[in-house]
Amino acid sequence: MKKVYGSAAEALDGLLFDGMLIAAGGFGLCGIPELLIAAIRDAGTKDLTVASNNAGVDGFGLGLLLETKQVKKMISSYVGENAEFMRQYLSGELELEFNPQGTLAERMRAGGAGIPGFYTKTGVGTVIAEGKEVKTFDGQDYILERGLVADLSIVKAWKADETGNLVFRKSARNFNPPAATCGKTCVVEVEEIVPAGSLDPDKIHLPGIYVHRLIQGEHEKRIEQRTTRKREEA
Repeated sequence: MKKVYGSAAEALDGLLFDGMLIAAGGFGLCGIPELLIAAIRDAGTKDLTVASNNAGVDGFGLGLLLETKQVKKMISSYVGENAEFMRQYLSGELELEFNPQGTLAERMRAGGAGIPGFYTKTGVGTVIAEGKEVKTFDGQDYILERGLVADLSIVKAWKADETGNLVFRKSARNFNPPAATCGKTCVVEVEEIVPAGSLDPDKIHLPGIYVHRLIQGEHEKRIEQRTTRKREEA
């Protein structure tokens, strides 16, 4: 089965449709599938629901899809680093389903594991719990959260072999593994593809059974917030 494709557009060919749900890995600008996001923008697919911790920044990452108004709903934990994300939400142009970070990660993991729902204490007594079933265990209230199954997962890894076994680089191993597992189809972009059998089995973070298509490409190493101190006087 062919998994390696020549470009992001080729890897997404036949997978995109209006109104689909996409699970996107990454956290801020760390470990985001930037090449696949740009290809989705270029494809013009619209009315998207995107599940991701946040939406990148203005002009980069998922921020590209917000600028072109291709996203109708975000399922996210955090808004603050993207001014257009915040503007669209506050103006009512964009629907937003807030999820605590741990809950969102577990929703993705549960969806990938075939678990339709789970109970958590996170969000009890807040707006997060509105409209959700509450159940008491050992005298404590828990809310029911649904597992998340996406039409498509888009993921960024550091290294892969030709069969799709993945290795993530440091903190880029954040939302990427659970996002990868919860998609009906998973497309991954990596910095390096190596021959099958060359990865140490004990160092593989996600087995290739979850990965359907792969691309290799150059990635931009942006800093989300640069914080420096003034140089001390000599």
